[in-house]
Amino acid sequence: MKKYPPILYAEDSKNDVELTMSALKKCNLQNKIDVVFDGHQVLDYLMYKGDYANREIENPILILLDIKMPKLDGIETLKIIKANSDLKSIPVVMLTSSAMENDIAESYQLGVNAYVIKPIGFEEFIFAIKQIGGFWAVVNKTA
Repeated sequence: MKKYPPILYAEDSKNDVELTMSALKKCNLQNKIDVVFDGHQVLDYLMYKGDYANREIENPILILLDIKMPKLDGIETLKIIKANSDLKSIPVVMLTSSAMENDIAESYQLGVNAYVIKPIGFEEFIFAIKQIGGFWAVVNKTA
C-alpha cells in the first residue's frame, strides 16, 4: 500500500478547521492531515520538538498556513521555514482571511507558493479548499 505524506494545517479558528477538514475529505485525499494551532506548533512539528519529538520522520507534502495566529504569526513562521535549508522546499499555501496588500506582498517575498484568501460563503470556501487539496496533494509533484 502506497504511503502518502501528511499535510500540515496551521489554523487557530476551530470553525475554520472543521470546515477545511470537511472540504478536504470531499477531495478523497489519502494524506493524513495534521492540525496545529499556532506558529510555534508548526515549527515544533517540522523540527520534531516538544509534542512532535516522536512523530514519523517525514516532511509534509504541503503546509496550509494562516497568518493571524497566536504566539507566532504565519508571516514569521513562513520566514523561518523558508530560511531553513531542510524545510524551504516544502510548498506553503497561505490560507487566510487577510486581503491586505502588504501581507500578500510579504508572503510572496518570503517564498510562499500560493496565497488564498478564505472566501466568506460556505460553498465558495469548500470549492477553494477542494482546489487547493487537489492541486497541491495530487497534481503537484515534489522532489
